[in-house]
Amino acid sequence: MKKHVFISGNVQGVGFRYFTLKNAESLNLKGWVKNSPDGRVEALFEGNPEDVEQMIKRCRKGPAASCVVDVEVQRLSNEEELNSFKVLH
Repeated sequence: MKKHVFISGNVQGVGFRYFTLKNAESLNLKGWVKNSPDGRVEALFEGNPEDVEQMIKRCRKGPAASCVVDVEVQRLSNEEELNSFKVLH
């Protein structure tokens, strides 16, 4: 399963990308996370459906310094497979 996620609120400058990296790696997910110019954090998660859903649940909470207001989720087709999880700049 592959999902594209947009997290809004106080999510930049609070360690959200590295929180996401750590959690995605612990769930053996592939994909990426990055800050978007509009102030949101954007991520792509690929892996076991239960693990992807667990990651989205963790994103709804975020790291302690964050304040998540909304999480928008889009399901994607599995056209290309990813090899790892990384932070994009």
